[in-house]
Order: sequence, then C-alpha cells, then structure tokens
Amino acid sequence: MSGQNGKRGRACVVVLGDLGRSPRMQYHALSLARQASVEVDIIAYGGSEPHIAVLSHPSIHIHTMTQWPKIFQGLPRIFRPIMLLLKPIIQFFMLLWFLCLKIPSPDVFIVQNPPSVPTLVAVRWASSLRNSAFIIDWHNFGYTLLSLSLGRNSRFVSVYRWIENRYGKMADGSLCVTKAMQHELAQNWGINATVLYDQPPEFFHPTSLEEKHKLFCRLDKDLRQPLGSGDCVSGGSLGMGNYELNETLFTTQVGTDIFLKPNRAALVVSSTSWTPDEDFSILLEAAVMYDRRVAAVLNEDDSTNEEFLWKAISDGKQYVYPRLLFIITGKGPEKEKYEEKIRRLHLKRVAFRTMWLSAEDYPLLLGSADLGVCLHTSSSGLDLPMKVVDMFGCGLPACAVSYSCIEELVKVKKNGLLFSTSSELADELMMLFKGFPDGCDALKSLRNGTLEMGSSARWATEWEKHAKPLVSKVLSRNLN
Repeated sequence: MSGQNGKRGRACVVVLGDLGRSPRMQYHALSLARQASVEVDIIAYGGSEPHIAVLSHPSIHIHTMTQWPKIFQGLPRIFRPIMLLLKPIIQFFMLLWFLCLKIPSPDVFIVQNPPSVPTLVAVRWASSLRNSAFIIDWHNFGYTLLSLSLGRNSRFVSVYRWIENRYGKMADGSLCVTKAMQHELAQNWGINATVLYDQPPEFFHPTSLEEKHKLFCRLDKDLRQPLGSGDCVSGGSLGMGNYELNETLFTTQVGTDIFLKPNRAALVVSSTSWTPDEDFSILLEAAVMYDRRVAAVLNEDDSTNEEFLWKAISDGKQYVYPRLLFIITGKGPEKEKYEEKIRRLHLKRVAFRTMWLSAEDYPLLLGSADLGVCLHTSSSGLDLPMKVVDMFGCGLPACAVSYSCIEELVKVKKNGLLFSTSSELADELMMLFKGFPDGCDALKSLRNGTLEMGSSARWATEWEKHAKPLVSKVLSRNLN
C-alpha cells in the first residue's frame, strides 16, 4: 500500500507479551505484509518461537524486548503493591525506547489489548511524537484480568479501568473479537469497534494420514512417557512399539501403506495457559468420572487388574468405550500443580500428557486428534477462545465451557458441544466415544459439521473484509 508520493507504508504491531504465544498478532503482521503490502515491525517479548511464516517473511522485522526479571515474581506478598507500580513504569520507558527510537517511524501502530497498562499509554504517546495513527485490537478487557487476582473492588483495578477507558477512546480505530464486546465498547465505553472474528490461517487444516504418522513418530517417545508410574498408554507391552513395522501408538506403516490402529486410544487435545480463568480441575474430574462410568457399564469392579486390562488391549481386544489419551499443550503458572494432581490419579482407561509443541506441529496435532476440549471461561465474558478457532480450522470438533457469548463460535450439535460441569463433560465423552473408532456416529456428525462450517472461514478473508478497510483509512491519512 503506497501513497501518492510512492512511499511504501509501514506498520508497527505491538505485543506486551510472548510473540510466539500471541497468534492473532502474528496473523495481523502477516496480513499487513501480504495483503496491505506494507513493511511491518513487531515489538514484543521473546520466549516461544513464532510461526515460520512470520520469521521468514522479508517485510516483517521482529524487535525483541527484555523480559521482566523472574526474580521479582518470587518476592513476598508485602512487596506486591510496590511491584504493581514499579513494573508498568519500567515497561513504559522500555516501550517508549523501542517505539520512538529503535524502529523507523510507522504510519500506524496496531496494539494488542490487554495488557492495557502501560501499553496503551506508551503507544498513544509514541503515536503523537511520531505523527502516527494507532489502532487497538481488543482481545479482552485488561481490568477484568487484573480483578481475577486482586478482586473487583481493588483500587488498582479501578485505576486500571480508568486508564484503559481513557486511552482506549484516544485510538484512531478499534477492532474487537466478538459482537458482545463490540456492544459493550459502544454502550459503556463510547468506542466504535469493528468485529474481526478470529479465524484460522491457511496452515491450520485437516491432517492427512501420512502427516499424522510422521507427527506421531516424532512425538512417540514423549507419548510413551507417563506422568506417573504407568498408565493405559504406556503400561505393560503397550509401550513396546514394533519399530520394524514403523509403529506408533496410533498408526502402523507396512511398506508404503499407513493404517490407523483399530484399538487405538481416542486422542483428546486441550490447549491451556494454566491460569485461573481456566479451571483445569473440571477436566481432571471428568476424566475420573469417565473412567469409573465405563467400568460400571462393563461390570468391572475395583479388583479388576489394570495390568490384565492393558495386556488384553495390547493383544487387540476392543471395548465399546475406548481408552482416552489427553494431550494438554501450553505453558503457564499452574502447570506443575496440576501435573502433580495427575500423578496421583490411578485411572485404568485415561492417560494424560503435557507438552509444548512448535508452531508447525501444533496444527498437525489438532488435525490428528479426535476431539478438542476448551476450558476457557473469559474474565469479561466477552471474548472467545482462539484455541477453539484453531481446532475448527483443523476440522476438529470441540467441547467447550459454556459462558455468555461462546455460542458466537460454538454451534451446539453442529461443530461442538457445551458443558458447565465436569459431570456434563463426562456425559459428553461417554456419548461421543461410544463405539469408537467406527461406531461413534455423534462424533462423526460433529466432525462433518466442523469441516463444512470451517471450509469457507479463513483469517485472510476475514481480515480483508473487516480489518483492511480500517487500516487503509488510517494509512492513507499519513501516506498522502
């Protein structure tokens, strides 16, 4: 996108967070470079690797800020008020340094919110100093996230909300992730925002059988390693892969032919940030209920030897209800706490693995799974979980926690199901996986619905229709 003088436009994407864990902002950068044909600077923290498409694009330039030192996270609670003041001040000056001195002058800043403090303040100052426009992409409300740890009546939360509101109104344009959030911004904040739904980019797509086999070969060692002493996936001879046949837990290759194992475990994927707004205990309780309910249906009692059961399965025996392998991806503060809880579970038909996958392998895993589970509840009740968008892009149906606006994304009995309690989730697992892998008609219906609904909705299309007109408007003001 060029102005009348032939100058090529320039945009700066600002993320006060780990860029590798901020997919929507990565997609913004790609669309700005590909669809708006501008040079793009990204200012963000390092940590996780961004997608190769971002790293390899010649028009995208990543500038990495220094992370807030972890040593301060372990300070006694008495120092918390000081840290709540000191941290944003230091971040503010670091952001200003990058925004005003480290990058060429942009025509527009696009900033992720939250966090709001000090990001919105710093970007607003920088936009004034550099005569640039700035657009806010509202993912959620920052003050609602802060209230999870401090309480809604905290003075810090009140001040945070005031800053978020005041500087939010100063933006030259706003995008948001749901119609519910658009309504809230218009009615109670005086901000007119354009809805830009999260949509999967082109690298989220259904996985071929060959891709599945190659992925499971790469992950084989991790998948066979239990969190505890043993489980229904790693226990006994189940862990002994026949490598002459190039065998994984889910697939077998003989010559050039690849087959899915008929008595394989059902693969359930859940991506979590291991934070308080996602109650992972719901999933653990549902797993325990599934294990006990299946045993009751099959008239097994507590004395049934689990090693005997696992040996029968490894010898090819199939049951009306399959084993479940939950792969939990993501990083976050409560991960170790829940891993310890998993180690204390003794389940006969359910196993867990926790892992962090590359940006290239994560879509392949989603496309290889049988069901997705989302535990996101939203601190504001107005945003949608991008992890479910990714699942749908790979043709993976999802069970998600029910809250106010989730039905903007999950269409019940078409591409997924909703639940409010661990018991409801256990009921859904029982219903969907009965007769797995060939006789589970309800699961097949959801998968077909997901594929049909997801075939036309892609990030590039959504961005072209809703975000590009806004970006073009603010860019043309500076370029001409």
